[in-house]
Amino acid sequence: MLGSRTDLHIFDAGSVNGTRYCNEILLPYVRLFRGAMGLQFLFMDDNAPCHHTVAAEQLLERLAARTLPPVTIRELRLALQDEWAAMPQQLIDTLILSMGRRCETCLAVRGEHIPY
Repeated sequence: MLGSRTDLHIFDAGSVNGTRYCNEILLPYVRLFRGAMGLQFLFMDDNAPCHHTVAAEQLLERLAARTLPPVTIRELRLALQDEWAAMPQQLIDTLILSMGRRCETCLAVRGEHIPY
């Protein structure tokens, strides 16, 4: 972008698939950048296969459909309900199943940084 840029993200070891692309690029960077830019936002990618998975395309469509962040409690509730409804059940299941391991890790490091 002329006159501005986002942080450079370097992936840790492993291949970049659609899930990693959504979780490590689209959600933490593009979602916030899109919110800051508003209607002037235009997202371009380099046509890598991981950029065009079903999950990435659906997430980008949801991001593009939003115009402004919620300002009232009612708008926030509606936005949260939309996000919850759009969340794949497999993701919810994965998070629930990982909670035991996450709690064990948190206890093992005594609340310090968890090395993922």
